[in-house]
Amino acid sequence: QVQLVESGGGLVQAGDSLRLSCAASGRTFSNYGMGWFRQGPGKEREFVAAITGTGSSTRYADSVKGRFTISRDNAKNTVYLQMNSLKLEDTAVYYCAADRNNLLSRMTSVYDYWGQGTQVTVSS
Repeated sequence: QVQLVESGGGLVQAGDSLRLSCAASGRTFSNYGMGWFRQGPGKEREFVAAITGTGSSTRYADSVKGRFTISRDNAKNTVYLQMNSLKLEDTAVYYCAADRNNLLSRMTSVYDYWGQGTQVTVSS
């Protein structure tokens, strides 16, 4: 069982930066691939970024490539999402998720555990 708690969301202006954190419980955090997803108002949940358990490989949605960076610190059981050059369309609830199979998948159904989400609002 893995419990995930996101933090770091807030209200920012377009062009600003924000770093989200996701703290995980459990002693086997490094065995899990991790992903970040988001769900905007009236939209389906969509893939943002993923990272393997060792942190050696990452994957990004085209919409955030070059602006967002996913990373992890296995000693702290935490995964991060650094978001730079934020745009209005980045406004969403951001969720982290854990995948025991390290698939770097874009699909929500692949992930076994989810956090409760943290709101990011980008204003003009």
